[in-house]
Amino acid sequence: MEFVALLPVLAALLAIAAQTAVVGWALWAAGNAARAGARAHEVGSDARSAARRALPGALRRDAVIRDADGVRVKVRVPALVPGLTLPPVSAASRLGGSEG
Repeated sequence: MEFVALLPVLAALLAIAAQTAVVGWALWAAGNAARAGARAHEVGSDARSAARRALPGALRRDAVIRDADGVRVKVRVPALVPGLTLPPVSAASRLGGSEG
């Protein structure tokens, strides 16, 4: 009987853990894309296109990429729970090895 009472709590904890993993994945992907854009800019290629190509398909559509003073990538975090709205995450990479 006690196990049945704990099922909703366990389900909520699992959902929170999964959503936290998705936020981390989005942040990692944004950082990876910013670095790809900075590398492309360094060799004279289009930084925005390179950053967009480096993003996973699920994050590409709503991504905002700026290439002034380094490359900044902002992506919308996918929500696992319908109706949940999460703030976007962003990452930046500057030329010369300085990242922020």
